[in-house]
Amino acid sequence: MYKIAFDKEAEKEFLKLDSQAQKIVFAKILDLQEGKFSNDKPLKGKHKGKFRKRAGNYRIIYLKENDYLVVSIIRIAHKKEVY
Repeated sequence: MYKIAFDKEAEKEFLKLDSQAQKIVFAKILDLQEGKFSNDKPLKGKHKGKFRKRAGNYRIIYLKENDYLVVSIIRIAHKKEVY
């Protein structure tokens, strides 16, 4: 089981989402907490070392810190503006 840590900006982005989108994103965050990383893609370029998880039309950008079992959520945004 992983501990979930939100970046302040990611938390603000999550709270700005409508309730339906929040439910979808929250379900995916629970998957991250349980260690379900299937279908997550590693990012390239300047975001190397980070991963993305699909949540409907939104993307969760996160950093997995294996030594501490922490998932740091860096960004939650619509797929057209996340990168």
